[in-house]
Amino acid sequence: MLEIEKTALPDVLILTPRRFGDDRGFFSESWNRKRMAEAGIDIDFVQDNHSLSAKVGTVRGLHFQAPPMAQDKLVRCGRGRLYDVAVDVRRGSPTYGRWVGVELSFENGRQLLVPKGFLHGFVTREPDTEIVYKCSDYYSPECDGAVRWNDANIGIDWGISESDAILSDKDAVAQSLADFDSPFVYDGAQ
Repeated sequence: MLEIEKTALPDVLILTPRRFGDDRGFFSESWNRKRMAEAGIDIDFVQDNHSLSAKVGTVRGLHFQAPPMAQDKLVRCGRGRLYDVAVDVRRGSPTYGRWVGVELSFENGRQLLVPKGFLHGFVTREPDTEIVYKCSDYYSPECDGAVRWNDANIGIDWGISESDAILSDKDAVAQSLADFDSPFVYDGAQ
């Protein structure tokens, strides 16, 4: 059983797999291609990534990978807690520049499906937070890019002050949304 919730951005979904537990712990099927396809989610994931953020307030994003190597991502929290964000950057989309954020934690087992055409980022809420995510294409440094995490035109409420954010050098100098020439185009289907 899989619970699928729509968000304020109809293409961004929250997936919560069922957990089967007892006094030893739990078992959960986090991805099943057949069940996902039956639910209308037909994505061929080719790469799994796993990252650890040691400190609370670590911000990673807002990242994208441009065509022809654009990626759908299915993000979950393996340990700890994070606030995960997706931003629509598909030119012509009625929700262009809008964002949605969801708390993902080890405890809640939720996953966020971030389709191609959306920026992705997160901030950690607990120390030693692990993020595990599937990607529908391989990493390509030539297609990798970022938009500023705290861009006022997007207005994400990260729940932390700018001075408390722990950033990579790449994220600290990312471009603004206004300067971003999006390679993604809205196809009109929702």
